[in-house]
Amino acid sequence: MNVLLIGSGGREHALAWKIAASPMLTRLYAAPGNPGIAREAELVGLEVTDHQAVTAFCREKAIDLVVVGPEAPLVAGIADDLRAAGIRVFGPSARAAQLEGSKGFTKDLCRKYGIPTAAYARFTSAGEAAAYIREAGAPIVVKADGLAAGKGVTVAMTIEEALTAVDACFEGAFGGAGAEVVIEKFLTGEEASFFCLCDGVTALPFGTAQDHKRVGEGDTGPNTGGMGAYSPAPVMTEDLIERTMREIIEPTMRGMREMGAPFSGVLYAGLILTAKGPELIEYNVRFGDPECQVLMMRLKDDILVLLNAAADSQLAHMSARWRDEAALTVVMAAKGYPDAPQKGSVITGLDKAGEGVEIFHAGTAEREGVIIANGGRVLNVTAMGKTVGEAQAKAYETVDRLDWPEGFCRRDIGYRAVERERKE
Repeated sequence: MNVLLIGSGGREHALAWKIAASPMLTRLYAAPGNPGIAREAELVGLEVTDHQAVTAFCREKAIDLVVVGPEAPLVAGIADDLRAAGIRVFGPSARAAQLEGSKGFTKDLCRKYGIPTAAYARFTSAGEAAAYIREAGAPIVVKADGLAAGKGVTVAMTIEEALTAVDACFEGAFGGAGAEVVIEKFLTGEEASFFCLCDGVTALPFGTAQDHKRVGEGDTGPNTGGMGAYSPAPVMTEDLIERTMREIIEPTMRGMREMGAPFSGVLYAGLILTAKGPELIEYNVRFGDPECQVLMMRLKDDILVLLNAAADSQLAHMSARWRDEAALTVVMAAKGYPDAPQKGSVITGLDKAGEGVEIFHAGTAEREGVIIANGGRVLNVTAMGKTVGEAQAKAYETVDRLDWPEGFCRRDIGYRAVERERKE
């Protein structure tokens, strides 16, 4: 079958790598892709925001399935336009993508269907938001309502920090995403990521992971799109997975069907494991980045079989099988990230990955046959191991073989899981 993959990050390189291994695949195209994806797919110069052009390409190349990687095209309705043209898509409709496109929408859904989540309030004026913060006190969480590339959330430990975050939203730091803010009660607990493949009716559990959002070691510094991840998440026991499905995922699927927006695609629940049990922090409507990288490394099954089943509402008949080993990915970023990453530096040594290690490209470009940094998060060094500790050691061995003085990474990815393993 012919497949079009939309996106250009590390998540899409991992998906391309896994899709390319499928015996079902005839031809894989990617738009716009990156130099790493180019090893697995034919890159095409499509403007992804031009849905008519994407539709025309799919017809010309007899595309059997479109796999949409990032959230922005989904929120913009690319899946709706392709389906209207009779083209099969893995990804939710624009209405269903509101689960990520509007944090307020998701909080309202949680309130209506009794899904455990932090108490919240929504605001469209800085003055009202500030008054609420002063009354509620700190710590408190301030979120831009819309898409902000993973950077629109501030966990404010002081009232002053929260007020600054509100001002940033309403002063345009996140564009239109900050025209409304959601302010939430601060919850205490360990965070985990839980994934399901969905077909509008069935939600198939699809792995767990934990990531590191803060830019600095020890989870310090500003939030980023993610500096590393590992899978499985040791904290997500079978009991917690069962509770998450029953208390969070299944009511969400039911609620979306009842409002006429059945959810199909990847439902990614960011959870916090409180003393009361799992609570929803937020939903994403696509694979996490860099969580996708560790999931694709661990997945035993043919990803195309599963994506097709989701697109055809056949997940009730499917299961997902996982390797027993752990996977861990280290994000290498350009100096200056997340504020002002430096572009254009040369990266060498990419052919020196160790055994059981894959280097997925994210913000890279090719210039005169040389790979250069072309974004904030640039590479994902991803390793398999019998334990998280072993995967961690293998990933950092490969990191140290790369020649990229202008890059940096956290040196403690997976530290919680490694500490658990040492105690066991």
